[in-house]
Amino acid sequence: MFRRIKKLLLWGLLALAAWVAISVAMNWDLIQRVALGGKHDHESVPPPLPAQIKRPAILIFSKTNAFRHEEAIPAANSLFARFTRENGWGAFQTENGAVFRPDILSRFDAVLFNNVSGDVFTPEQQAAFKAFVEKGGGFLAIHASGDSSHKGWAWYAHEVIGTNFIGHPMSPQFQKARVMVEDRIHPATRALPSIWTRTDEWYSFDKPSRKAGYHVLATLDEGSYNPEGMFGTDLRMGKDHPIAWWHCVGKGRVLYSGLGHTAQSYAEPAYQKMLLGALKWTLRLDGQGCDTPPAGR
Repeated sequence: MFRRIKKLLLWGLLALAAWVAISVAMNWDLIQRVALGGKHDHESVPPPLPAQIKRPAILIFSKTNAFRHEEAIPAANSLFARFTRENGWGAFQTENGAVFRPDILSRFDAVLFNNVSGDVFTPEQQAAFKAFVEKGGGFLAIHASGDSSHKGWAWYAHEVIGTNFIGHPMSPQFQKARVMVEDRIHPATRALPSIWTRTDEWYSFDKPSRKAGYHVLATLDEGSYNPEGMFGTDLRMGKDHPIAWWHCVGKGRVLYSGLGHTAQSYAEPAYQKMLLGALKWTLRLDGQGCDTPPAGR
């Protein structure tokens, strides 16, 4: 009897080991991205670009070496493609970091990070993007483009985003909350109601971006949702919880929106208006700020 039980236990352990191995193999990409510090894949050869790109032009970038928003990224790219088509703008969408080269970036007036995460650039590509923005190129970053996976790039984390992501709620992850729109003049927020109620994954940061002198567009009312993270972590920022803001980096216009985790976000008419207004601002087609001709013009 003892031998039989021992044999059954051994087979059970072997079955468990096999199940764990299969699970790890099937989810290895996700494990690398989330649990092992992210991937470090860097391209050296850019994809072919059209011979002519109409100006103003937007480079739409959605590479992920950390967590990937599988549903949101294609939904957002589809929306941005519609914006460029309807407004007669030029655009190129890619996940190849090798396009971040001075001669290629000079063909664009703004760069859009669509839920970009992780270590996506070589040092040379980082330097090219930094120069593009500081010399007057526009930059719009959404949701994961401001998460903690960018902390290894000091310039981006400290001077572009300007505050450090500390987490998002998990009780539950997606909640209805009140967004308090502070700036009713900026192109990104002028079409929004002063109190905007919507559902999303709400980011918290270690300090309000306002403390860095950034212009806050909208804040979260923490009394309207439960800002509790993994294992009950307190994610409250207090009365000042910015969720969208803009500022100048050198001569470049920079705008960050923490909204946009779900694919459904990009079907919301109000959020569509916000993103379209933000793009017009970064392209210098509307609004004020960082007054200098954009790169490439």
